[in-house]
Amino acid sequence: MVKFYPNHARVRLFQSCKIFILSIPIFLNICSPSLIQSLSDLEMPKQEKGKSHQIRPVAKRSPSWCKYQPEEVEALVVKLAKEGNPPSRIGAILRDQHAIPLVKPITGKAVTKILKDSELAPSIPEDIGNLLKKAESLKAHLEKHKKDLHNKRSLQIVEARIHELSKYYKRRGVLPEDWKYEPKIASLA
Repeated sequence: MVKFYPNHARVRLFQSCKIFILSIPIFLNICSPSLIQSLSDLEMPKQEKGKSHQIRPVAKRSPSWCKYQPEEVEALVVKLAKEGNPPSRIGAILRDQHAIPLVKPITGKAVTKILKDSELAPSIPEDIGNLLKKAESLKAHLEKHKKDLHNKRSLQIVEARIHELSKYYKRRGVLPEDWKYEPKIASLA
């Protein structure tokens, strides 16, 4: 059974193991000084990913400083959709240009639900549509550069994500059951 140590205990345990590991070759006189130096450079693994990220508002209700009424927000969403903006860009525009942090706390409906009600929703979900565009551009690239194995692998990954998302959306009833994506990986081999 593996014991879980809190972070400070792990550091102390790691440092004591490091001292023990470094002392063995010295006593046995079998290591070169460069190997001992490289072993002494061992440290705890550092956190490689940053902590900076967007934090969504905690409250589920409309903020007090937002002066928009639900009808105004819905009209803005419909207007932006008629201009050709996808739902994710609509949310970003409302956040950046109109100081509306989230649509759902104000209107009680998500952006895609507002678009469905006004019959402006895209036929397929935005994320799977973006993946389809990416797969098409990768296929066009691989038609010219048949030996590009890195992008062939990335095409396989993108198509696997398309299959997983399509299964999810079929279960949710967003995509019809007979919707199918035909991969072109075999024709590129």
